[in-house]
Amino acid sequence: MKPFLEKHFGKLWLLVVFGFLYLPLAFMVLFSFNSTRTDARFTGFSMRWYEALLNDSKIVDGFFLSLKIAAVTGLLSAVLATFAAFVLVRYRRFLGRTVFSGMVNAPLVMPEVIIGLSLLLLFVGAQNLFGWPQRGMLTIVLGHTLLGMAYGMVVIQSRLLEMDRSIEEAAMDLGARPHQVFFLVTLPNIFQAILAAFLLAFTLSFDDVVITEFLSGPGVSTLPQVIFGYARRGINPTIYAAATILIVTVTVVVVAYAVWVARATRKREREMAAAIRG
Repeated sequence: MKPFLEKHFGKLWLLVVFGFLYLPLAFMVLFSFNSTRTDARFTGFSMRWYEALLNDSKIVDGFFLSLKIAAVTGLLSAVLATFAAFVLVRYRRFLGRTVFSGMVNAPLVMPEVIIGLSLLLLFVGAQNLFGWPQRGMLTIVLGHTLLGMAYGMVVIQSRLLEMDRSIEEAAMDLGARPHQVFFLVTLPNIFQAILAAFLLAFTLSFDDVVITEFLSGPGVSTLPQVIFGYARRGINPTIYAAATILIVTVTVVVVAYAVWVARATRKREREMAAAIRG
């Protein structure tokens, strides 16, 4: 028994960790198909809670609102993170670089409660002075972009640090202007990292509750807010179905990205092999 444990301890430990992380999700998905409201035992397979979900306008509206907010947040975060990472990697010395780096990275270590509260005070003050912005989808997008940009910048920055700068120098030697080098050489080489930043920001935005609670206005509720509100009022298998859809949505996006990256990597390896042979 002891030699077996010594040989397979790593695998067993990994199995325990994955079980701890994913068994609760599996049980929630299972009970979203339960035929009764009880969560003590599975009484039979049924789609009744998904039918109830489709008839619940708050959940349906919250789902589509979350999709729109996450898509816009992912796009803005990817663009801003790209420029921030490029500045920090390519320009080692400029006035205010330390402050800029600290401000961009601050959301990574700042509690979301503090971020949400500070943004709320900012938007309330701006609304009192200028009458804009009204709390709603716009303020949620701005708050989520602040967080998503910080995470996305880490991904893109690491790719820029690994990138061979000789290809940029070669493009400039051949007469390319700096902006042409960026869009024609640098951008294609870091595109996978930019897409990863987009998906990361999309996921963070899609399931965020804390910042959204501070920045949402009357009549504006995302899917996580609706689920959280239902959960506080007691057990309702409809929220299991909504959470399952949330899990499936994020999983599909992540798997699609992984498949795309794998295919792109294999294609690049084949092209490099062909270039070496030729």
